Amino acid sequence: MTTTARKGGPRAQGATVWLTGLPSAGKTTIARLLGDRLTAEGHRVEVLDGDEIRRFLSAGLGFSREDRNTNVQRIGLVSEVLARNGVLSVVPVIAPYADSREAVRKRHEASATPYVEVHVATPVEVCSERDVKGLYARQAAGRLSGLTGVDDPYEPPTDPALVLRTQDQTPRESADAVYAVLAERGLV
Repeated sequence: MTTTARKGGPRAQGATVWLTGLPSAGKTTIARLLGDRLTAEGHRVEVLDGDEIRRFLSAGLGFSREDRNTNVQRIGLVSEVLARNGVLSVVPVIAPYADSREAVRKRHEASATPYVEVHVATPVEVCSERDVKGLYARQAAGRLSGLTGVDDPYEPPTDPALVLRTQDQTPRESADAVYAVLAERGLV
């Protein structure tokens, strides 16, 4: 018995789409738009929002380098398990440290699970203007320290599958660019 995947139709192949970038870069907006499109096409999709993970799976963790690493590893594990089981896992998280992201990538490689890293490369000035959660304003007022990209480091990916400059395109255009990479790799 042979089966063929319909063009544009659902497949059993899962993957992790890891969107990393500064706070207010547009990661979650892009992830939701991409998730909606993939769901509408019949794919099994989960958006693992970094804020939701922090509230539930990583409750109690702080923002030290060690705690941030633990948070990223937990998200990476959940995403890899979902992807290994045929789910397209879309992960919008800051994940500021290169070594943490590399560990997630290696976890995926070890299980032969597709992993697509996307750098949402919005400049800090643009993120600060968007300031979706008021983090930049609180940091500027001295009520918040350790803000990624301001007074805590963000290590940009050195070899992402895609770099999105969200200041130059709409969220829909960004989501479409991610979709194009997935299509190019045969994942959708």
